[in-house]
Amino acid sequence: MSPLFLSPQAFADNTQSITNPGSVVSIFLSLLLVVAIIFSLAWLMRRFNVAHSSSGQMKVVSSMIAGAKERILVIEVGQEQHLIGVTSHTITHLSKLETPLSSDSRKENGAEHFKQKLIQAMAGKMNPAVKGAGHDKD
Repeated sequence: MSPLFLSPQAFADNTQSITNPGSVVSIFLSLLLVVAIIFSLAWLMRRFNVAHSSSGQMKVVSSMIAGAKERILVIEVGQEQHLIGVTSHTITHLSKLETPLSSDSRKENGAEHFKQKLIQAMAGKMNPAVKGAGHDKD
């Protein structure tokens, strides 16, 4: 029933039930429970990386920290792999890898292999005469 059609005594009983200390504690605990559920779901989504969905066309093959807020990534788009630099302000395409990182080396010694590929790619970009050097180790 609407509060307009209630008798003054019935309306007073309704307002007293809300201000009753037991119901205030119950409402507060219910609110805390809802907030705790929201935070726990947000933590689970972050923990299991639910927010980052991909179509499978692009993936990060390898990454390396280059500074406090800088990273160097090898991303795979289709069948091509690209070396990119990521800072807090920009994303820069550094190079396209001529010889993609193999899946075997990623599983076994990914960090060391990535470092060697990065050195080779950067040396080739700075001095094209060095481009062929170091490829005999692959």
